[in-house]
Amino acid sequence: MNRRHHPLTLLQASQDSPTLARLIDLNRDSVERLKAIEALIPAPLRAAVKAGPIEGTVWCLILDNNAAAAKIRQLVPAFEAHLRVKGWELGSIRLKVQASRG
Repeated sequence: MNRRHHPLTLLQASQDSPTLARLIDLNRDSVERLKAIEALIPAPLRAAVKAGPIEGTVWCLILDNNAAAAKIRQLVPAFEAHLRVKGWELGSIRLKVQASRG
């Protein structure tokens, strides 16, 4: 049997898969949340903070190191309040330090 594989764009694949479409929507929402709080993050720390997964009403921020996590932890209440004012349904923000690969 001769099978030909045709490449699909991410949009085409997401239209055929509700699960993939949901993941794309969650990723987009996570990135938009990070953009919404970006001005509240001290400039030197912005590069150390990445948008993470959304699980229910819990949003995760991925941090590069423990020092960044310690400072961001102090700012989480302000982030949560800001996002709620902007209309996001948010239970809490969880912080996770990404293990270094080495």
